[in-house]
Amino acid sequence: MWPRDARVARLWGVTLDNKCYNTYLVSMPLTLQEEIRQRKPFVSTEEEAMLSIARTAAVLDHTAGEMLKKHGLTVTQYNALRILRGAGEGLCRNEIRDRLIARVPDATRLLDRLEESGLVTRTREGEDRRFVLSRITPAGLELLARLDPEVSAMNRRLLGHLSQGKLRTLIDLMAEARNPG
Repeated sequence: MWPRDARVARLWGVTLDNKCYNTYLVSMPLTLQEEIRQRKPFVSTEEEAMLSIARTAAVLDHTAGEMLKKHGLTVTQYNALRILRGAGEGLCRNEIRDRLIARVPDATRLLDRLEESGLVTRTREGEDRRFVLSRITPAGLELLARLDPEVSAMNRRLLGHLSQGKLRTLIDLMAEARNPG
């Protein structure tokens, strides 16, 4: 339930958008604990970091998903198309699956949908009929070319407030977190 007047809106931490009326702009809390309205402190700094990474990934993924949905793609389908564009030549299903940002249980079904959409072709190569190469089609390349500026703008909107140094630190910390050994 949204607040009905500015006084209540301030108590809730939202501000009225007077230009659009009845629209509220939620100001982002400073800490994860405030954002998720958690009253008790986190059990550990590791727990807070883990939840913060998960929450940030969810927010970024949701934003990308909403933008890609307008083009008939999911984030995973977009990722698969980018992998195929970058590879140049065709790749087998397992190679695509291993390169995906988010793991999927059924890469075959992912490629089926892309093929049905005309964005990918698959061909059997050589004597081993089990070996199937997936390639991005001209329509897939065209779609990615149209999406590139929109994706770049979204990335700048979401992360452009961070300096290059902070972005590099973030990238390095995330790599370190993924490889604890």
